[in-house]
Amino acid sequence: MSIQDYDKIRAVEWSSGRLKLLDQRLLPRLEQWITFADALGVAQAIRDMVVRGAPAIGVTAAYGVVLAAQDRYNESAEHWKNLIEKDFKLLAESRPTAVNLFWALDRMKAQLAGIEGSPVACLLAEAKLIHAEDVAANCHMAELGADLIEAPCAVLTHCNAGALATGGVGTALGVIRAAYAAGKVNHVFADETRPWLQGARLTAWEMVEDNIPVTLIADSAAATLMQQGKVKWVVVGSDRIAANGDVANKIGTYSLAVNARHHGVKFMVVAPTSTVDMDITSGDQIPIEERPQDEVLSLAGTRIAPDAAHAWNPSFDVTPAELVDAIVTEKGVVLAPTAAKMLEMMNG
Repeated sequence: MSIQDYDKIRAVEWSSGRLKLLDQRLLPRLEQWITFADALGVAQAIRDMVVRGAPAIGVTAAYGVVLAAQDRYNESAEHWKNLIEKDFKLLAESRPTAVNLFWALDRMKAQLAGIEGSPVACLLAEAKLIHAEDVAANCHMAELGADLIEAPCAVLTHCNAGALATGGVGTALGVIRAAYAAGKVNHVFADETRPWLQGARLTAWEMVEDNIPVTLIADSAAATLMQQGKVKWVVVGSDRIAANGDVANKIGTYSLAVNARHHGVKFMVVAPTSTVDMDITSGDQIPIEERPQDEVLSLAGTRIAPDAAHAWNPSFDVTPAELVDAIVTEKGVVLAPTAAKMLEMMNG
């Protein structure tokens, strides 16, 4: 099999002038699509985690701009460019950490100046191009990352960086899919990833859909898994990478990197260059989203902590570059990342 054979799952679709999103809050129990007709609904869907994963958020926001332009042009063919500014702001405020969101919005905004007449066709073409480029980048990164895995082994992944989080086969799961197809990965261990359980609900679902052997573990079992020598690589995605190679990803990623370094397990980050933010020098400058306490205090709508208890719920953490063995992008692989190496890769 090739990586293209695994390109079957889609979470974001444009159909009949509307945006359709697979509601990831309901998986794996229910596969339900929601249709959106305006930017307000799209922004709320991003905020509420109907769609998640940095590349998928960027693609979704691009389509949200198309819906906004459609509405604003109908509202005023003369003043739509001014009116749409509040839609860009609304979409930008939906999630603060994933830089792909702002990258996609900037790219869509750059199209506005040259548009005369209805903006829909031009902006839709750009949104579809962003989507298609992510699909192609996923496939290329998958092959580059799989090449780094030399001997057949099991790997560990965290959260969900698969087809559900991107436009294509995924970033981390794209690498895992390609490595499995090449006989380099024989088993996948997936952290359950509290509090949203993306590993349990989404990553395990994707692996089962592709008939790739997967074992779910509690997040706190990862160090023991490494201590027993059961995995040789940790492969994760990212929501923002700083210019020096520091990596922001789902909370719990940093502890995986520390444990991996201690146990001699390699640590790979897979993300498109739209995730790399060369405007910030280090991970200290990455805004970390804090989500509602109830996500930690409850499980599946049932309170699991005493009523008087409080919770701290950062959605992401930052892994220092010195704990990362490889960053894989569609432009190439950066081993033992530094600021100089990241700049060379981006310019290349």
